[in-house]
Amino acid sequence: MFTGIIEALGSITSLENRGDNIRLKVSSDKLDMSDVALGDSIATNGVCLTVTDMGEHHYCADVSAETIKYTGFAHYKVGSKVNLEKAMRPTDRFGGHIVSGHVDGVGEVSNVTHHTDYVEIWVKAPTSIAKYIAHKGSITVDGVSLTVNEVNGAEFMLWIIPHTLQETVIGTYQTGTQVNLEVDVVARYLERLMLGDKAANPETKSGIDMAFLAENGFLRK
Repeated sequence: MFTGIIEALGSITSLENRGDNIRLKVSSDKLDMSDVALGDSIATNGVCLTVTDMGEHHYCADVSAETIKYTGFAHYKVGSKVNLEKAMRPTDRFGGHIVSGHVDGVGEVSNVTHHTDYVEIWVKAPTSIAKYIAHKGSITVDGVSLTVNEVNGAEFMLWIIPHTLQETVIGTYQTGTQVNLEVDVVARYLERLMLGDKAANPETKSGIDMAFLAENGFLRK
């Protein structure tokens, strides 16, 4: 589990094709690797990856075809900057929100506006996950825990302060940038929970719509 509070920036220094998978090497002189062991997890731009090899300033991980398909890794190359966060320990401060490192989809930056004290960024999310994004709710963008400041259909807006711009890859965003999105895990479990016993029926759709809410007494007539 992660919190979405980025510990360091890293760079992809090697991409090795291994059939359908990729062996990835990430280097960073700012990430403390002294307490990392083989098999540990490191969130890399929000994607939970298992450390398969490591050194004082780098680690390697295998990225599966499934992960490549559903994340921005399909667009990464040697030299790409990535946000890094080691897995949370029980004694750590919980500074962000619950982040699993399981990306729900890839969004696209649709607009970037610079203001005096912050940058306003609009992101267009895939239609399939738009329902989980709420005003003032939490969302993870490339591994960064952020607050949604406004929602307009499948698009949502973020206010990014200078510190976050400097310490994460968000400072490089421009219109068209592809970003990894993970919605608040509570929203996903809540949707499943609302299905009740119907969740056990393979024919039951996972989505919650107005008809379902009315049928189960969540809407007043």
